[in-house]
Amino acid sequence: MKKLSAYWWCQVGGWSSYIIVYAFFYFTIRTKPSPNFFPSLFLDAIAGIVITHLMRGFIRKNKLTNLDIKRQIISLLLTTIFFAFVFAIAIVWVDQELNFEAEQMAQYTYWNKVIRASFGYSLFLLIWNFIYFTYHYVEKTRKENLDKVRLESLVKELELKTIKSHINPHFIFNALNSIRALVDENPERARTAITELSNILRSSMQAEKLETAPLERELNIVKDYLELEHIRFEDRLRVEYDIDEDTLDQQVPPMMLQTLVENAIKHGISRQINGGKIKIISDFKDNHHELIVQNTGTIESPNNAEGFGIVSTQNRLKLLYGSKAGFALRNVNGNMVEAKVVMPVTSL
Repeated sequence: MKKLSAYWWCQVGGWSSYIIVYAFFYFTIRTKPSPNFFPSLFLDAIAGIVITHLMRGFIRKNKLTNLDIKRQIISLLLTTIFFAFVFAIAIVWVDQELNFEAEQMAQYTYWNKVIRASFGYSLFLLIWNFIYFTYHYVEKTRKENLDKVRLESLVKELELKTIKSHINPHFIFNALNSIRALVDENPERARTAITELSNILRSSMQAEKLETAPLERELNIVKDYLELEHIRFEDRLRVEYDIDEDTLDQQVPPMMLQTLVENAIKHGISRQINGGKIKIISDFKDNHHELIVQNTGTIESPNNAEGFGIVSTQNRLKLLYGSKAGFALRNVNGNMVEAKVVMPVTSL
């Protein structure tokens, strides 16, 4: 059996309340009995359901609830007046035909009765319309906000996928060239390098499926990356780690640390004649997780720094954490560049 819709529950409930209220006043403040009171009251309620249902059909057919708020208010008033007049015509005619008319109304002409009745019915229809229009306005606003949130979520997901799926092709070419040079010279190291490269590529593909990943996983990827780069730079690349073990379980954006380290190699170490140092720091500070990548070199305008590594890091932090995360690039200690990421602490 089909359930009664919310609309019909409201209709039945509303007009039942109309009957109860009028019956209450009839029993409490009447001055003399009226034999036709209850037949007339039930007739009013039935006619009210029919008229308001027709009015709802008129509103839906003309899509009045889709208008802007000012035009909706005007439409509400005009619709109320029109259907109150129709309501009055129907009730006055039926009352006369069935002799339900009150004695005090006999002195008025037909159209005078209609006009007087329409004023009373307009109040009920105005309340009905106000509730109906308000409900649809709230529903429309809620749906628009929900659609907006869904769209923003979709855009965010697409942006994250675009950022995460990126891996510098120059690194792959350099790594392959380094491995090729090792094949005859050091076959064992070449095999290890191939494993390291496959680990990085596999992680890059898996990153698209993840929103965050444990720092320990990301650190292992970076170690493989730096081992490969060490083949190319040899003694010109020195690496230091200062990792608080308690931070290894912290969730970070996948491949972000790899991107920052890659950026440090490309714009720092590779431009130094004598090479330099990469230092990776992870620690808790002021109830935040700080992840820092330092490299030998200097940057002229930290605030205006561009490039995929910087832009992607800023975008991902904004998409994932909003104002709860931050990114800063600056010169430190005279000959070092520091990229610092501050993220919320994730509880386990």
